[in-house]
Formats: sequence, C-alpha cells, structure tokens
Amino acid sequence: MRNSLIWWIILGIMILADVYVFFAIKSLFHESSQRSRTIFTISYLTVSVSAVVILILLPYFNFPQKTNLIRSTIFALIAALFFAKILALLFFLVDDLRRGVQWIAGKLFSMAGSEVGELSGAENGGISRSTFLTWMGIVAGGGLFGTFINGLGNKYNYQIKRIKLAFDNLPPAFKGFKIVQISDIHSGSFSNKAAVNRGVDKILNENPDLILFTGDLVNNQSDEMENYTDVFARLQAPFGVFSILGNHDYGDYLHWNSPEAKQANLEKLKSIHAQMNWRLMLDENLPIEKGGSTIGLIGVQNISGKSGFHTYGNLKKAMEGAEKYPFTILMSHDPSHWDKEVITNYAQIDLTLSGHTHGMQFGVEVPGFRWSPVQYVYKRWAGLYTVKNQKLYVNRGYGFIGYPGRVGILPEITVIELT
Repeated sequence: MRNSLIWWIILGIMILADVYVFFAIKSLFHESSQRSRTIFTISYLTVSVSAVVILILLPYFNFPQKTNLIRSTIFALIAALFFAKILALLFFLVDDLRRGVQWIAGKLFSMAGSEVGELSGAENGGISRSTFLTWMGIVAGGGLFGTFINGLGNKYNYQIKRIKLAFDNLPPAFKGFKIVQISDIHSGSFSNKAAVNRGVDKILNENPDLILFTGDLVNNQSDEMENYTDVFARLQAPFGVFSILGNHDYGDYLHWNSPEAKQANLEKLKSIHAQMNWRLMLDENLPIEKGGSTIGLIGVQNISGKSGFHTYGNLKKAMEGAEKYPFTILMSHDPSHWDKEVITNYAQIDLTLSGHTHGMQFGVEVPGFRWSPVQYVYKRWAGLYTVKNQKLYVNRGYGFIGYPGRVGILPEITVIELT
C-alpha cells in the first residue's frame, strides 16, 4: 500500500513538472506562426502523455527474462526525460521567481508614485532575460538527457583501476602479490555475451595471482547465469578464485511461491559458484600460502550497515581462528559494513574489499574531484578509504542494474598490488 502511494505521488510530480515545463517552453513560441505552435504542442504532449502511459503500464508488460533489457531501457529513457525536465524546471522557476519579485516591486513603486519596468535585453537589440533563462533551461535539460542516452553505450566499457597498497605487516613473500577484484556482475542485466567475454579477457590479461568476487552474481534468480556460467568459468588464477554473496543473490527482491522455492534458488546459485570453480566463502576464513608464508582470506555473507538491507552474515563466526594470520583480507559486499563493524571491532582486518554501490552508475570523476548522488547515502561509495591502519576498497561494479548504462562511473576491474 505504501509503495503504491509513493508510486502515485511520483507520477503526480511528473505530470505537474510536465505541465510547468510545457507552458515555460511554449512562451518561446508567442511570436511564431500558428502552425509552429500547433506542431510544438502536439509533439510535446505526444511524448509526455506516452511516457506517463507507458510508465503506468510498464509493470504489467511481461518481458521474457532474456529481453528484460527492453524494459530497463524504456524505463531509463523515461527517467532520463523526467530528470531532464526537472533540471530545466529549475531554470524556469528562477525566472518566474525573478519576475514575481519584480512585479511585486513594481506594484510597491507604483503605489509610491514611480514606475519600475524590466530593462530587457530585447530593448537593446538582444533577448530578454526570461528568454535567455528559458533557453538555458532547455539546453541544460537537453544536455542531461543526452548524457543518459550516451551512457547506454558505456555498460560494457570496462575500465581497469590499478592501485598499490602498502602494509607494514605484509609477509615479504607477498610483496608484489597481484589481486584482481570484480564485483556486482548482475548477469540478469546482460544482453551482449561477446562484450562480457571481452571484459573477462581483460582480467585474464592481467595475469593475477588471485581473483576475488565481492557479490551480486545475479539480479534475483540463479537462472540468469544460464548463458554466462561458461564465460565466468574462464576466470582462473594460480591462488584461486574466491567469491561471496551480495544482497541480490538471496532473491529478496522477487516474489516467490514459497520459502522453499526461494531457498532452492539460493542453493542452485551456490552450486553455480562451484561449477565455475569459484570457492564461495560463507562466514569463514582460509589461508593463502606463498613462499612459506601465509595470509588470511575472510569471506562473509551480506552484512549491511543500512536498515533497508537484510543482514545474513556473521563476521564473528568468520573470524574464528583468524588471529593466526599476520595479514588479513576481508570480502564483504556492502561497504557500510566496514563502518558498522569492521573498523570498530576488528582492527586485525587489514584490507576490506566491497562493491554494492555501483557508484550509482552516474556521476563525475575527474582528477581532484568526484561526485555521485550515491554519496548522500553511502559514506564509502567508490575507490580507496583509509582509517588508521585499515583500508577499504569499493569496486564500482562489473555489471549494471536498473539503468542499462553508465554515465561518468564506468564498470570496473580492480587490479591491486600488495607492497
């Protein structure tokens, strides 16, 4: 009931924004011909009404799993159009507020016996401030919509992030040890097997010593891996491939006919890890041995520091016996777990590897500046974080979910060299 109410509130906001934007843009056509005004009105209303109708009906469209990309793309385009209009609306609102203040000031001055009018740019041979702000809103909104469209082509544009991490307690035998971390595959979103294979090629070309996968193999169902098990089974490394479960792997976001059906799906997913020769770690630790020295690898089921996500893991159980390792690496899907429990209770965990956020698949990353809307929800959302002697690395995700693309935050293959 609550979700339904929220849905209708969002729809109402969309319609109000549409009406506001329509009249703001229509003002640009006041000197145009009747034919031009008619074409604009029909075109705008056709697109807007179609978007609202499709959005209402979209949940009832029964797309096969293999063509679910169609649903995601349609939703992404409608969402992009909506956010573009919201951005444009901000410019229009500034203009309306400016004119409102000017109108009130004019009335006050008129009562005082003087007149105040808008010195528009048009009076000096240019365009009025209203027209300028309206066009600025259109350009800004159009630019945002264009970035979302362009981002659809980035979903398989895998980037390699290379980092060197120094630890005083790392055994000398592990100096130069190379780890590749991937996370959030979300195989149910894929539609291009050849492109996914090219990403796997990039991983193998790095010749890693160890490959670690930090959760969310699927969106909801184990069957999503049907066409991709052979792809990810190609991943091999001298010291093995190890994995954990993420929040999507438990099937929490799908309606199941029974608890038994949900559990059967999870058990099948666990068996897929084994089929790919991935060692799935379920609240446990094990040794990684090299040159007569040993470090500890710890893997937990999903543990979240956010109230909206289920916690399945048990770090206390996973840490049993881990005190014997001089250096430890923890795989934990949700980075909020690091603040919730790791840095507060387990100072012996040197490096934590997480994923989960995807960097929201939208943001800006340039030298010296990073921004994504997800940072207002997750304190640690992408890249490296350090507190005292402990480090956390948050992978931006190999796959995608929801929006079938990437804007500014590209899919990531992390190459970590221990020093």
